[in-house]
Amino acid sequence: MRWWQTVKTLFARTDIESYAAHWPQPMNAQQIDHAVETLLEKMSLTEKIAQMSGDGGNLALLKLGFFVFLLKRFPNMYAGKNDLLHIPPLSFTDGPRGVVIGNATCFPAAMTRGASFDIALEQRVGAAIGAEARASGANYFAGLCVNLLRHPAWGRAQETYGEDPHHLGAMGVAMMRGVQSQRVMVCAKHFAVNSIENSRFYLNVHIDEKTLHEVYLPHFKTLVDAGVDSLMSAYNQVNGEYCGHDKILLNDILRKQWQFDGFVSSDWLWGIYETVKPARAGMDIEMPRGHFYGRRLAKAVQQGDVSEDVINTSVRRILRKKLHWLSQLNTAKPPRTIIACHQHRQLAQESAEQSIVLLQNNGVLPWCKQKLNGKTIAVIGELANLPNLGDCGSSRVSPPHSTTILAGLQQQTSTQAYGEHIKIIYCNGKNIDEAERIASTATAVLLVAGYHAEDEGENLTSNRKPVANPKVPRGGDRTSLHLNARQQQLIRRVCTANRDTVVALISGSALMMNNWQEEPAAILHAGYLGMEGGNALARILLGEVNPSGKLPFTIPAHENQLPAFDCWASTAHYDYFHGYTLCDKQQQAPAFAFGFGLSYTQFHCDAPRTDKSLYTMQDTITASIVLRNIGAHSGSEVLQCYIGEENPVTEPTAIKKLMAFEKVFLSPKEEKTVSLYIPAQKFSRYDADKQQWIIHAGQYNLWLGTSSRLDDLQQLTIQIKTHAMP
Repeated sequence: MRWWQTVKTLFARTDIESYAAHWPQPMNAQQIDHAVETLLEKMSLTEKIAQMSGDGGNLALLKLGFFVFLLKRFPNMYAGKNDLLHIPPLSFTDGPRGVVIGNATCFPAAMTRGASFDIALEQRVGAAIGAEARASGANYFAGLCVNLLRHPAWGRAQETYGEDPHHLGAMGVAMMRGVQSQRVMVCAKHFAVNSIENSRFYLNVHIDEKTLHEVYLPHFKTLVDAGVDSLMSAYNQVNGEYCGHDKILLNDILRKQWQFDGFVSSDWLWGIYETVKPARAGMDIEMPRGHFYGRRLAKAVQQGDVSEDVINTSVRRILRKKLHWLSQLNTAKPPRTIIACHQHRQLAQESAEQSIVLLQNNGVLPWCKQKLNGKTIAVIGELANLPNLGDCGSSRVSPPHSTTILAGLQQQTSTQAYGEHIKIIYCNGKNIDEAERIASTATAVLLVAGYHAEDEGENLTSNRKPVANPKVPRGGDRTSLHLNARQQQLIRRVCTANRDTVVALISGSALMMNNWQEEPAAILHAGYLGMEGGNALARILLGEVNPSGKLPFTIPAHENQLPAFDCWASTAHYDYFHGYTLCDKQQQAPAFAFGFGLSYTQFHCDAPRTDKSLYTMQDTITASIVLRNIGAHSGSEVLQCYIGEENPVTEPTAIKKLMAFEKVFLSPKEEKTVSLYIPAQKFSRYDADKQQWIIHAGQYNLWLGTSSRLDDLQQLTIQIKTHAMP
């Protein structure tokens, strides 16, 4: 009976909202601190340590396995529940694409949404995810992944926003604020330098301090400054120490330098490997159960290996965040009917529409209604008829339905605006001869190619130690940046049969196309578009929506434009350059630049200007430019501002880095003056010897335009003084 009650309790849902009745609504910081100290005085050592790990012990793994492997979705997982003292648990949900509990709205993958460059839209997506999380009984969202995309072969690239630190930070803060607006805590991950999947459990990344602080940490710092509640440590090692044990990362940088006041949780199952070192380093919570914490941590305290002051410090951090958000639950809990509701599905479609990137177009797009009337559209490719939502690992979302690309095109062309005379023929492309024949007779051709969960994603079978012949049955890092040989042949032959073929690409990051790029009339990077992706892509093709996505990564022309990447490496060296900064250093043009994306209309930028030419380190630089829509369609453009030191004082340094961007909508013939604001502090460089950021006086270049390539940018210069002017 006792065993059955334990299992029943483990699978029961906890009503987080019910705990709010025991606490004032709301509480200020002073009241929260007083409440936390009162709780600490009442708590036994066992109760304190119970706050520092997931609930349920090893039975939590049974629960997790039952849901994930049998039900193909995630359960509510809890940490730190204490009913006697009215302390709510952390109720965990993952989900860069949406809530992983139940049947929630599946938004486009984070990398796909990164292409929107739309801060306001991403915040709305965050608010919808937060509302669904709360309606699902969760109060802790750990789906904010801001790991920097160093190499496009990384299997979990789709979970983050892109390759640039500023872009990552801006999109991450938007998501955070949206989720927090629904009174849900936000955890950002994986701290830090996590960008290889297959060897993630044992990889040791060697990196110098300057590169770490200037390239791989700025986006985490942006989130800390904006008020993120929690960070999740990475599995890998940095300079010989596991991230979950690393005092330099968790204490010296995070707490001392950045003044982070939230808590840190481990990545799940193998996030820490011992008891004393992570506790002393500042690891607050072991997830999803107390294997190295729990009884082992209590014993370490009793033996004097870990001070109870260390325990108290961690518990303070946890309780402050729990009570802060619990005391904010002064709005009604969203009803469960909000989960995957019509409004959220429409938002998912809007997000997908704003994120599709038009890479190439000889004028074939948008498809003309008059030209299509009474004609045939050929849709070719297996991926066109699959609900291809992305990775099936920890970020998996299970929506109640999903609109495939084929179904979306069928739905959109069956509306009254198109009449009843458009015929759509589908061919999966397995028989290339048949695909070629169908394409030759069609008026328009859409060929869908790329990847799915079998090809890239989380490696759920990763080895914890190197093995002689490693294998990944599903997901993991990509083995190639190219489409497979059959898909490449399919593209070439279909494009030969019909010169107006449009190719839509599905992938989590950059996909090289130099073997066939010149063949299609148009190329779209679609990414993983979410549950309404079929409708979104159809509306782009038919001209109902003007494409406005911009690449959040660089697509290289050849692989020497990429840093070294070994997905089974035990050790790796991360240097300063990757993506567009590496292409700039090499003075080589990529196939498609970071920030690049075409439109059905044309935009013109006047010469940029600044409010003045001489600044001090306390100033904010205002860079302005007049943007005109000189085409015939309404559309959006993304203005981007990059900066670089004219004569760098320290090396290594990038020629330019993104420092600001804004998405602007314009009607035909409309113009708008767009001002981007860059605090002079953004120009600072990290001094490893002094362990501080320093602004060097001198001349700086600013580039304003519509992508990172020089052809799309206009340059001006400014001077910075390190002292205030009289």
